[in-house]
Amino acid sequence: MATPKTFSIRTFGCQMNEHDSERLAGLMVADGLVAATDEASADVVIFNTCTIRENADLKLYSALGQMKALKEERPDMQIAVGGCMAQKDRGQILERAHWVDVVFGTHNLASAPALLARARRDGPLVVVLDAPDPEVNREMAPALYAVRELAFAAWITIQTGCDNSCAYCIVPSVRGGEISRPFDDLLAEAEMLAASGVTEITVLGQNVNSYGRDLTRRAPLFSELLRSLGTVEGIERIRFTSPHPKDLRADTIAAMAETPAVCPQLHLPLQSGSDRVLKAMRRGYTVERYREKLRMARAVISDLAVTTDLIVGFPGETDAEFDETLAVVAACEFDSAYTFIFSPREGTRGALMTEQFIPDDVIKARFERLKEVVDRSALRKHEARVGRREEVLVEGQSRRNTSVLSGRTRQGKLIHFPVGEESLRAGSLALVDVTHGAPYHLLGEYVSTVRPPRHKVHIPLLTS
Repeated sequence: MATPKTFSIRTFGCQMNEHDSERLAGLMVADGLVAATDEASADVVIFNTCTIRENADLKLYSALGQMKALKEERPDMQIAVGGCMAQKDRGQILERAHWVDVVFGTHNLASAPALLARARRDGPLVVVLDAPDPEVNREMAPALYAVRELAFAAWITIQTGCDNSCAYCIVPSVRGGEISRPFDDLLAEAEMLAASGVTEITVLGQNVNSYGRDLTRRAPLFSELLRSLGTVEGIERIRFTSPHPKDLRADTIAAMAETPAVCPQLHLPLQSGSDRVLKAMRRGYTVERYREKLRMARAVISDLAVTTDLIVGFPGETDAEFDETLAVVAACEFDSAYTFIFSPREGTRGALMTEQFIPDDVIKARFERLKEVVDRSALRKHEARVGRREEVLVEGQSRRNTSVLSGRTRQGKLIHFPVGEESLRAGSLALVDVTHGAPYHLLGEYVSTVRPPRHKVHIPLLTS
């Protein structure tokens, strides 16, 4: 019997990219390949790319440069580049890295196995669609085709693309306009995932709040989707990302509060605390409007954890406007924040504002000041949880210490605690007392096991 070919996937970017990689892995397995133990020994290496920031481009070409020698040693190895950067750069990738075999975009991910087969026969090729094929998308979307890292947790993509026009964001160019998956398909997928032992699902979309507006004029659909997913037997935790503040409605907040399975966790991107900068970013809300929605969510949802996104150094941002951001971030008291340095992307409005670009040393200093404010807030939030008993979904052993387990609270907070029972495995639900709070995690002591894992099949880890 012939030894099966092996594959490896390296992922750059957001949760949407990670889920795409899970689905790519599922396609490889369905095509008869098995996961490689390491990238260097793989017969097929796929880079699933991001292009939100310039450093993502640099990381890819650096990785491809490292693959050149391997390709020369093993000419039968195939190298593929897919995802957002492939959608943007297309043939430029082969021009800069001629040892790549296949380039495919965000709209034809499902064709990856067929494209690899073609390349084996015909040589290197670039196949990037300008628009998604709705039928292929519908067949490819279900998470059931994915090879997941955590057997008990799954992502469900409810929508692809984005209809917004934020001045810094290239996503609409590479992902296209919003396409929502049918409501009934999503419920059916959740039910099948639950039947396989999945207990936590994360709903994915570029702007989940606008889910369904391309399917029907009747609104709102997202709040109805949350409530319906909450009725699926076996699904204990539901999270979602990312909502857009301008589209966050009272009905969604009510659905979060009234649906027990929906976790008290809200990611609400602020980006800037200056009204002028928000307008230049084309965000569609003011600081006060944002804070109104934040106050409403905290008033309605008990023990809500709120995270956010912040951009430092948007063109034209003055010192005074950055100080406004610091003040707003401090007042909002976020549990944590993802802070980014503005990266000009070709094809966006922000990239054309060259005369207003901010010096690197100014941006670096601002970034450090913002980090201090965010970390201070996060530390206060975590220290306030000391002494509480948390329900923790165990994710597995700590990478640094095998005698320590790691998991997530319902608020999505990472907590580490010593192994309390040898039988406590990934996917178990446990009670843990919080003993210490740090800016990025909690420490705790194991109390008892609520239930063992429910997943029925082993799903191999994805190489990334």
